[in-house]
Amino acid sequence: MAEYKLTTPLTDDDIIKLKAGDVVYLSGVVYTARDAAHMRMVKALDEGKELPFDVKGQVIYYVGPSPARPGKPIGSAGPTTAYRMNPFAPRLISLGQKGMIGKGKMSEEVKQACMKYKACYFASIGGAAAVVGSAVKEAEIIAYPELGPEAVRKLVVEDMPLFVCFDSYGNDLYEMAKKEWAGKFSLA
Repeated sequence: MAEYKLTTPLTDDDIIKLKAGDVVYLSGVVYTARDAAHMRMVKALDEGKELPFDVKGQVIYYVGPSPARPGKPIGSAGPTTAYRMNPFAPRLISLGQKGMIGKGKMSEEVKQACMKYKACYFASIGGAAAVVGSAVKEAEIIAYPELGPEAVRKLVVEDMPLFVCFDSYGNDLYEMAKKEWAGKFSLA
């Protein structure tokens, strides 16, 4: 497993060097969106409207952060369960989105989109929301403010710690871990 420092927007060259299990310290702009925002974005696409931001080369963080404390740009910002974005992620990936950040497994369709369009699914550290939130240097709501924590935000992050879950070659960190640890523990 390798470690990389990457800065958004990401390129095909950034993505093709990553392998499932690699550690990435991500800097630059990252956008937030959860289920409700994804539904609105896909509806906008269906209606021929613009998205709130250009997804080309971008990374979307599946998070609904808590309110910021005084002097901080954001509150706790731990990842939400990524599978809820399964219906929407392949379409955004096909438009040039290069990464998603969440926790837990995503669908085979998302994995296939990552392979076809050179994208990655990154896992953030669940249960360490304050640590992840400390990587956020700036936060601004840019769309759907009425969604509260689920509004789309533009974050500026510095060295956000991530793991590559799905790489652009079809490798899956969750499947690799299951194989590595199979039979090592008894649940009797």
